Amino acid sequence: MDDDSPYSRWEQRTEIPLFMASLVFLGAYAARVLAVSMPSLWEDVCLYTMLALWLLFAVDYVTRWRLVGGRFLHFARTHFLHTVVVILPLLRPLRIVPLYDVIQRRQGQPRLSLHARVIAYASLATLLLGFAGSLAVYQAERGAPGATMRTFGDALWWASATLTTVGYGDITPVTTRGRTIAVGMMAGGLALLGAVTGSFSSWLLQIFSRESDTRPPGS
Repeated sequence: MDDDSPYSRWEQRTEIPLFMASLVFLGAYAARVLAVSMPSLWEDVCLYTMLALWLLFAVDYVTRWRLVGGRFLHFARTHFLHTVVVILPLLRPLRIVPLYDVIQRRQGQPRLSLHARVIAYASLATLLLGFAGSLAVYQAERGAPGATMRTFGDALWWASATLTTVGYGDITPVTTRGRTIAVGMMAGGLALLGAVTGSFSSWLLQIFSRESDTRPPGS
């Protein structure tokens, strides 16, 4: 999209504040899930903060749609990540690539190579997805009959095993909501692991190819 278009100007102005808002949303959600004996006042503060920020994300989504124009269903399909994060605001911190693009436009040339940027993004996205998924599955599983996930530490261990596709099976979700979250975590883990593996392999091929090009003939 053109850098001078209304959509690009809107993204330039809002991407950083909305990313910070997404971290506040994640913090408020974590406080509600993990706090053992939080006063009702602070529970209400966290809840209303989450609702206000979700409304902010929804307004941003509608504004982007109006700036692009066209039918809503077409916008929802062509801006799939925007649609996902407005439905599941816990995943909004995963919009690191647009955030990086906005920051890079202000600073000029990228300081990291393409492969380093892919690996850095995938690593940070994995941490954020793992933390958000741990919170969501822990909220769904704790207290459920037959649940093997009894502490948040169990949830973190399960998320690590799921994202890395190890799947020890010692801790498994038993609720429908927990298993739905698990499916999303497995899909996200495969995608991120593939991005890191592919980028690292490409980097190695470039290094070896460069060495072959600089080697004298017949050596």
